[in-house]
Amino acid sequence: MAPANSPADGRAAHRVATNQAPPLAGHDVVGGDAALSEAVLRHADEATLAGLLPLGREAGSAEAREHGRLANEHPPRLVPYDRYGTRVDEVEFHPSWHWLMGRAVGHGLAAAPWESDDPHAHVRRAAGFLAWSQTEPGHGCPVSMTYAAVPALRADDAVAKEWTPLLASTSYDPGLRAPAGKRGALAGMGMTEKQGGSDVRANLTEARPTGTDGEYTLHGHKWFTSAPMNDVFLVLAQAEGGVTCFVVPRVLPDGTRNQLDVVRLKDKLGNRSNASAELELDGTVAQRLGDEGRGVRTIIEMVAATRLDCVLGSASLMRRAVAEASWHVAHRAAFGRRLADQPLMQNVVADLALESEAATALALRLAAAVDGAPDPHEAALRRLALPLAKFWVCKRTPGMVAEALECLGGNGYVEESGMPLLYREAPLNSVWEGSGNVNALDVLRALGREPEALDAWITEVGLARGGDARLDRALEDTLALLGSLMADPASMERSARRLAGRMALLLQGSLLVRHAPPEVADAFCASRLASPHDGVYGAMEGGDLRALVERTTPTVPVG
Repeated sequence: MAPANSPADGRAAHRVATNQAPPLAGHDVVGGDAALSEAVLRHADEATLAGLLPLGREAGSAEAREHGRLANEHPPRLVPYDRYGTRVDEVEFHPSWHWLMGRAVGHGLAAAPWESDDPHAHVRRAAGFLAWSQTEPGHGCPVSMTYAAVPALRADDAVAKEWTPLLASTSYDPGLRAPAGKRGALAGMGMTEKQGGSDVRANLTEARPTGTDGEYTLHGHKWFTSAPMNDVFLVLAQAEGGVTCFVVPRVLPDGTRNQLDVVRLKDKLGNRSNASAELELDGTVAQRLGDEGRGVRTIIEMVAATRLDCVLGSASLMRRAVAEASWHVAHRAAFGRRLADQPLMQNVVADLALESEAATALALRLAAAVDGAPDPHEAALRRLALPLAKFWVCKRTPGMVAEALECLGGNGYVEESGMPLLYREAPLNSVWEGSGNVNALDVLRALGREPEALDAWITEVGLARGGDARLDRALEDTLALLGSLMADPASMERSARRLAGRMALLLQGSLLVRHAPPEVADAFCASRLASPHDGVYGAMEGGDLRALVERTTPTVPVG
């Protein structure tokens, strides 16, 4: 018999600790997500869903999970000079970053929809982006900016013709080379400066015409530019006529590198796999995009598209978080029974599932509005629903992810669980492309200047009239609130967040009442609309909580 303190005895002690959930790997992130699959069928068709299933299986694989871990454990590194002392300003990434990027671009998640004749191209891409971002959220940033650049580039036919085919390519071709020698390209954005942030009209970067038609040189500093290794950037600068948008290639047509110095990489709370940089522009060659003084209007389409991806990215974080939580409670026991069978834990996870389902439904509805943009209702709805969703869904994500982390207890606080990565990432989308205040004020701007946007919102929410009395009452109350605020403009801005939150909830409620299973719609209306939602997860009363939990719990095929 081995001594009591022998290594064999220690190994035996470890072997008895079996009450742990296995890693969530080997599941179908698309086919196993009822809310996402139903939304794809609703806004597209069976062929679109079937085409997404390979992406879903790869996104849920152990291999993808490991690459996501490695890309964050080995963040990008700035290499300002080569071995000979020549300034190169390159950023080195771990091979896992390139693995993730290659698959994201290969699955058509960058700018491919803009060159597609598929009437559901943007829904397909949105569902794929939501699913694939669950592998690792940081690499979604350059993918998103590449997607968003194309509608802004259309301000100049020649520029769009030059860059769109490269941005829409499904070939990932990293490295700094002349565009003509690349199979695919990625885009970035340089808007904010130290003194202005969201107030881009305060920018000081100067644009000086060179004498060649449409060509300028830029001189200034950009405070926050993500993905400095991308091939082309949309940049705002002050020309003689005011704030203007410019196209800035990283490498010039003759193969020489544009004068674009990377000052440093930002040390961020999360998003660590992605390189975000300060840039110094001193004689940087740029092509004007649109007219002088119209820079904000030119780039606004890029902002709208990246706001959509903020909503999709937050919905993705929510889905990954609730999947991890529901998976854990399905396999963990405490006090003599599974956590998933205990009423209070059921209540918490069911509430988290509702939050995720509502975010997914709204995000895919917005993508469908992009596909349907020629229709006036779709265009007007998108104008108002985007800042509403950006404000609400992104604002809800940090608290939701924190609650999901807590479902795992101490295990959720350990890096190996993956939950701390989600927690650090959760606030990002609420900051990117305008903070909560900026988006709430944009809601007011749309209400004040574009009455067709409010009409579209009322029409869309009204499609569920009669489906649930609580939704009907909440709509009446919100319209009364809106009327009183419009009658008292002085109070409008102070109440912008309250109004935006209620309008976003009503959109979500309308979608769920019309399309979700009855137990989902009933629980949502009871917990979010029947009374003011106090933000406490797990405080729902009644309803089939077990069904909500089971609907959101991933399944992994045996063998």
